[in-house]
Amino acid sequence: MLITQKTIDTIYGILFVALFATISTQIANLEILRNLALSPLIIGIVLGILYTNTPKRYLPKKFDLGILFSTKVLLRLAIIFYGFRLTFQSIAQVGLSGIIVSILIVSLTFILGYFVGTKILKLDRDITILTSAGSSICGAAAVIATESVLKPDPYKSAIAVSTVVLFGTIAMFLYPYLYHLGILDLTPQAMGIYIGGTLHEVAHVVAAGEALGDQVAQNAVIVKMIRVMMLAPFLIVLGVFLAKSTKNKILSEKTKITIPWFAFGFIGVAGFNSVDILSLDIVETINTVDTFILTMAMTALGLQTTVKKFKDVGMKPIYLATILFLWLIIGGYFITKIGLVF
Repeated sequence: MLITQKTIDTIYGILFVALFATISTQIANLEILRNLALSPLIIGIVLGILYTNTPKRYLPKKFDLGILFSTKVLLRLAIIFYGFRLTFQSIAQVGLSGIIVSILIVSLTFILGYFVGTKILKLDRDITILTSAGSSICGAAAVIATESVLKPDPYKSAIAVSTVVLFGTIAMFLYPYLYHLGILDLTPQAMGIYIGGTLHEVAHVVAAGEALGDQVAQNAVIVKMIRVMMLAPFLIVLGVFLAKSTKNKILSEKTKITIPWFAFGFIGVAGFNSVDILSLDIVETINTVDTFILTMAMTALGLQTTVKKFKDVGMKPIYLATILFLWLIIGGYFITKIGLVF
């Protein structure tokens, strides 16, 4: 089989991204960063941005193919195998209230974010959708999954991820503090639902939940996984919405609806994982590899992002993320209260 120069260049680019992902993983394992619940995905995009904006950086043009491959093919593959973090049985453990809270928070947060971003702040639509998806579903993973449907400029995904990191980290420390002060008058079960339903990243949920005990942590993670599971139907609905709202400039016809096939793969893998055929060790290994691939995708996004783009956008993404942050704290609290009735 003849290997072309294009294939070789792609492999070199992938290896270059993998090197950064390896470094990011090692940095994320440092104790001080583990305590902050900073995942290698976040470290990866930060390193990518720092490197690509270094004046004397060395980034051969031929690496672009591998970097692009990482943000497209590897990203979709990683999202499919993200389903190994879920089982359908976990949904039953939190009952109807956890499901209702998850659905309400995901849908209302995204709708609010889209309205505020596009109608009030007049923010770029892609950045609005990415930021709203990251806040409403599962942080950086939701941003990069949405990126694969939306296909925006890479810097827009980087901006959305930055807001997730900022406000998710703040909430991770704030929630346990408010709970200990008695401001959040919720039972341990309800507090777990509240944390899982409103915090951005899975890592943020785990850290905040464990700070308040095993019962809180268990419910928090399960509810968070329900939100993660909503990623697949969200991507499908988003694909239909984009097709319906985007018109061909020449023919003035609606574009063809594109259903993200990897969303079905995600659901299928979650279903397979629910059958409990594979051992826990194998599933943990798959999840470790999947996290590394996701880190590669995030790193590749960072390598395609320049600081100048951030300056051009201004403070509007921060304004939107702040509004959604406050909504999740206050609105999420009352939604949790309502959900407990069921």
